[in-house]
Formats: sequence, C-alpha cells, structure tokens
Amino acid sequence: MNERHIPEHELIQTRLEKLNRLREIGRDPFAIERFERRCAIKRDEASFEVEPYSTDIIAAFEESEASETQKTTQAPEIDVRIAGRIVSLRLMGKAAFAHIQDRKGRIQIYFKQDDLGDDYEIVKLLDLGDFIGINGFVFRTRTGEITVHARELIVLAKSLRPIPFGKEKGEQHWYGLQDVEQRYRQRHVDLITNHEARETFEKRSRIIRAIREFYDNRGYLEVETPVLQLVAGGAAARPFLTYHNALDHEFKLRISLELYLKRLVVGGLERVYEIGRVFRNEGIDARHSPEYTLLESYEAYAQLEDVMDLVEELFRHICRSLYGGTTFEYQGAAIELAGPWKRLPILEGIQQYAGVTPDVFDSLETALAAMKNLGLPTDQENMVGGIIEKIHERFVQPNLVQPTFITDFPIETSPLAKKRQDNPRLVRRFEAYVAKQEVANAFSEINDPLDQRERFEHQMKMRAAGDEEAHPMDEDFLRALEYGMPPTGGLGIGIDRLVMVLCNETNLRDVILFPTMKPER
Repeated sequence: MNERHIPEHELIQTRLEKLNRLREIGRDPFAIERFERRCAIKRDEASFEVEPYSTDIIAAFEESEASETQKTTQAPEIDVRIAGRIVSLRLMGKAAFAHIQDRKGRIQIYFKQDDLGDDYEIVKLLDLGDFIGINGFVFRTRTGEITVHARELIVLAKSLRPIPFGKEKGEQHWYGLQDVEQRYRQRHVDLITNHEARETFEKRSRIIRAIREFYDNRGYLEVETPVLQLVAGGAAARPFLTYHNALDHEFKLRISLELYLKRLVVGGLERVYEIGRVFRNEGIDARHSPEYTLLESYEAYAQLEDVMDLVEELFRHICRSLYGGTTFEYQGAAIELAGPWKRLPILEGIQQYAGVTPDVFDSLETALAAMKNLGLPTDQENMVGGIIEKIHERFVQPNLVQPTFITDFPIETSPLAKKRQDNPRLVRRFEAYVAKQEVANAFSEINDPLDQRERFEHQMKMRAAGDEEAHPMDEDFLRALEYGMPPTGGLGIGIDRLVMVLCNETNLRDVILFPTMKPER
C-alpha cells in the first residue's frame, strides 16, 4: 500500500508540537545563544584543541588510526564537540543514527539510550533540518564508517518547515529541490540539499578573491563609485529609474562603472579597479541578468595590447587559484589559457565563418543584403556597425572555443573607444571569448574631449531616432576629460559570466545566489 502524502501544514504542526515538548522539558533550542565546538587531537605526544569540522574530524581519526596501527596498539579516543544540520535520521528503538552537515562536509552521529539516559527522548523529537550540537568521541562502526558516538545532545535550532526529503529503508534523507525554478527562488534550500551548488558559490568567492589579489599585487587601487547617478553612461543599455525624495530629483541605477573610474584617472589615480553591482533594464536569459557584478579596471599610459596581456595573466592567475594549472573543462571541452591567445579582427572572423567579405560593409544597403542572405532579420537594423556585430554573434562566436581576442570593432557601436589611426571607421577595442562566451570587453580609451563630444552627439541623434540604448550626453564627464586624461587602457569583465565559464555552468542563474525572478502568482 502506498504511504499517504502528508500535507506540509500537517508536517509543520507536528514539528511545532515537538518544539513545544522540548520547551516543556526545559530544552528550548531557540534560547541557546552559543555552542563551543572543540576537538582534542593528539600528535607526537602533544595534544591540540581545535574548532573542527566534519572533514577535519575524519582526517584526524584516519591519521590516528594509521599512526597507531604501525605501533600495533589501539588508536586513542578522540573527543569532539561538533555542530551541524541533520541531513539524515534513522531511529531504531534504543539506538539511532544521523548524519549532520557543516560547511565542509558531513559525518555520522550515533545515539544510544544507555549513554544518553533520559536525554534519549530528545532524539525522538528531532527532525531533518534541525541544528544540533554533539559532545562525544570518534569511532569506526562495524560497516567501516567513521562516526561520532554522542555522550551529550543539544538542540540548537528547530526546523519548523520540512526540507525536501525521501524515505528509504526507514531512513529519512535529502533528495533536494527537483524544480529548477524553485532552486533559484529558494536558494537557501538549494544550498542545504545540493552539494554542487555550495561548491559553485565557494568557487565564486575564490574567483573574486583571486581577482583582488591579482590587481592588488600590481599596484591597483580598489575604489567605489556611485550606484545612484544623474546620467547612467558607459554602456549601451536602458537604466532602472528611481527617485530621491529629499533632493526631489530622479536618479538612475548605474549601468556601468566606466565614466566615474575614468574621472579618477583624470584625478591622478593611475591604476584603479572596482568590483560592483550594475543594473540594466533588459531581458533575462541564460547569459543575461538585469542585476549583475562587474569588474572594471583602468591603467594610465597603457594601450590595448597591454590590456590583452593583463587579461591573459588575470585568467591564468584565477585558473591556477581554482585548479592548480591553466587548463579547465567546459561542457566537455578542455580549455587552455596558457596563451598566447588568438587575435582575430572582427571582419576577418566574419569572412572566415560567414563567408562575407569586408567590402560588403562599405554601405548600409550591401550590409543589409548580406544579413538577409544569411537568414538574419533586418527590420531593426539601421547602421552597419550593428549588422557587423549581429553577424559576428551568430556565425563567429559559436566557433570561439579556445581563448580568442576579437579586435577592430566598428565605430558606431563603440562610442568610448579610440579610433584606429589608419582606419577611422574602426576602433581600438577587443572582446575576449572563452568557451564560446564573451568574457571581457576592453578599449584604448578616448582621451580627446572633442572626439568624445562628437561621439556623444552622434549617440544623441540615435536616441532621437528611437534607440533607447544609445549613450546619453554627459557634460560632467566631458568637463572632466577637458582637464586632461593620459592615454588609458580600460577593461570590463562580467563576473557572473566569468564564474559561469570557470565553474562549467551554462546558465547565469546557477552562479548568482539570488537571481532576479518573475514574482510568483
């Protein structure tokens, strides 16, 4: 006979009754403020007390076993005080087994009525998800599993809402959230039940730490720039709008870090970087999020090729920090970052992979015809630069598995990059691609305020024609440039996209702890 499905509200009521029972016997878990974890480990006749985690306890016991086996004597008892969340529970009359999980792993706990006495009744009031503290000693069971034998049990927090679990041979255990959308909406539950998710976000933290280490060691200064801006510039994107009541003025959430960081270069801070959140009022898909983390860095007296070298070195540094070398795997492909990375002008890439020669882009009419022949929609296209980038994205990008710099972008889509002196229709810009994903965007920055004003004026004409993502006029930034900015190389890297690639994920929401989601109905 199939077991009756118990509604969640009944499970919560049962847990509330257990909580009340704990309070009745003077064991209110929510009244406890602190639990001191300790582990006594003996090495070379000396004893050490440490704050242990599950994996530390297991490693110490195995080391002790190996050492004592060589001496043909019994391994000494290791006393521990450990805490964690219950992730499996099996009651067997006068004994019970559980597994608790901490931030490093999990370990089995053994409860015996003869040892706990009246406190064994507390074991019967436990549920999956409860936090408990254990005072006991470590041993190996007859099945070979390293286990903590509990002498004392303290309930540290009661889980009132059941976390997804299954039953197998009388044991409750995790199976986790099966609905992908619920994993994103309830990341706290996903982290409890999904080891891979925890590992991904631990790697994300290590990646950001490696980035800071890289820049700090090169004399860059980490800075913070405004999130609320009167003019949201530095990228082609629609901003989110907000209103400041005290100032009685509308502000925008920043879409980039660029223009304020370049003001700092004007002010004499020759090497700066920032890691911060930016906001773009756009669609959501596997590679785009309206709120994401951006790294931008600027170096005075550097040109585009210097930034290329910087990107190669940065990626190698991060990869070594994660994997110990310069190779990692993405969706079955071995990606080698050792370099030097391939460098491919965007028009040459289009000729190679789409069969369209550069002269086709000499006029809008011939560019539109080529786009139509390639089967791409043309109704929204009104400039050659946009057509070039659309063809590149469709035909070239899917072939960029190994690290590649795409260079020489059209001027229409690059209003903040210096012109090429030999071809003013193109600019000194590159995008870096790894595993078919764009992972970096860089310029030799415009430091001519007259040229920059001309570019902004062209963008304003595009806005007047209906392009809501065209760059706004920013008089304050132009005024800063008029004070003088040295030749500067700038770089932007989307941290979420970078983490996605390095952690072998295919969806940005898998590397953002709490991604933006449509409200539940």
